[in-house]
Amino acid sequence: MTTLASGTDTLTRDALTVLQPGFTGTTAPDWLLRRLGEGLASVGLFGRNIASPGQLAALTAQLRAERDDVLVAIDEEGGDVTRLEVRNGSSFPGNHALGAVDDVELTQQVAHELGRRLAACGVNLNWAPSADVNSDPRNPVIGVRSFGADTGLAARHTAAYVTGLQSAGVAACTKHFPGHGDTAVDSHHALPRIDVSADLLAERELAPFRAAIAAGTRAVMSAHILVPALDPERPATLSRRILTGLLRDELGYAGLIVTDGMEMRAIAGTYGIERGSVLAIAAGADAICVGGGLADDATVLRLRDALVSAVRAGELPEERLAEAADRVRALARWAGTAGTAGTAGRPAEGTHGTEIGLHAARRALTVTAAPGLGDPATFKPLTEPPYVAALTPVANIAVGDETPWGIAAELVHLLPGTVTGSFSAGDGPESEAGENAGRAALQAAGPRRIVAVVRDEHRHPWMASALDALLAARPDTVVVEMGVPQAAPRGALHIATHGAARVCGRAAAEVIAGALGR
Repeated sequence: MTTLASGTDTLTRDALTVLQPGFTGTTAPDWLLRRLGEGLASVGLFGRNIASPGQLAALTAQLRAERDDVLVAIDEEGGDVTRLEVRNGSSFPGNHALGAVDDVELTQQVAHELGRRLAACGVNLNWAPSADVNSDPRNPVIGVRSFGADTGLAARHTAAYVTGLQSAGVAACTKHFPGHGDTAVDSHHALPRIDVSADLLAERELAPFRAAIAAGTRAVMSAHILVPALDPERPATLSRRILTGLLRDELGYAGLIVTDGMEMRAIAGTYGIERGSVLAIAAGADAICVGGGLADDATVLRLRDALVSAVRAGELPEERLAEAADRVRALARWAGTAGTAGTAGRPAEGTHGTEIGLHAARRALTVTAAPGLGDPATFKPLTEPPYVAALTPVANIAVGDETPWGIAAELVHLLPGTVTGSFSAGDGPESEAGENAGRAALQAAGPRRIVAVVRDEHRHPWMASALDALLAARPDTVVVEMGVPQAAPRGALHIATHGAARVCGRAAAEVIAGALGR
């Protein structure tokens, strides 16, 4: 183990150990290397830190030159949420696509291959999978990040994902405990509230977490949600009843508990990140995730000093902080040996590792047509380049607006000359916005065949209105739904991809162009 800088007392070292900060840049800044020498044990990576696999490997090597047992964490769910491929879109479909296929062996293979790629770049902790049961179709932050709305399906695929990822030597971090699926509020912006009974929570939300624990998940991430049936006063991340009483004592979980990003408004807007971090550790959390938006030395020092001051003031038991730090170090020890256990680097069985993501995306497609508009089996693939009208919603913060989505790039490859345009709700009333977007798309398309691409049509009335306008004028329009396919299928051909990853776009484009296997 790396020798820590002399002069760093145990309390200060433990306070640094429980932090998982981010930083800016594609190389490690001096302040980060200095804090690693003083006791910082974890680093969180985001899309801003990654330019290529080779650069990422060099970055993690730089971190380990300072501290060889550092935990390098990343939010790499695959699908819509990717950091490895933030600029081009993911090579792996997300959870909802895997749930649509419902083949647990496939889910395990996909997770293993994703983990193998992370391990090859020096990443050993993945803030994934999302075990949330997407029981509220209005959910603005989970959606296709969930395996689905069925509890049993979510549970078996969560377990398969954990098994596959950890077989590649990368620790899984199952999230968002006790379940973020039954919410209509994004915790990045405000504090969601789930008003259901404890019995329903136990039967529905907790089942995937029980499965993850049984599968040996090395970490669990808490949710910034208020669940009055469990704790009427504090959100899960700050609740001792939920993190210690429920997760530890009732469910028997003994691994690392990580908070969701403490700078999210659900916590920062009410408690502040310093007070929130103290309360989280006191409640039973072991690691404080911060750095999606706050990524500098000043933030790390503020949190370190807040924890130290809380211990000295008697607000946080020193043994609780020490226990949390010990769990971080225990995970680091596991990560240091797991990658050399013989499974890392083994390609997915049955399919070449580099092809498993596309294979899964193809299997996840649901191809239908609106009643009376024909049989998908008789659909004649397009031979002329179409016009792709992307009806684009505001980006989910967890996904980020820098990650491309859609099918245009793939159709350009298969049908050179394809033209695309993006349309959004704009600033006007939703009813007018949808009609305006539809008319604008029709005008831009001219005589070309239209392919309309939507994302969660059921959550966006303007998007449904735009489709109304398109289909009324051009009933031969092909509709591709890249979110949760909750709305009724419509169009001459309706393709549900169950996610917006690059491979999902490619799979849909292959159907439209009749190019499967090219």
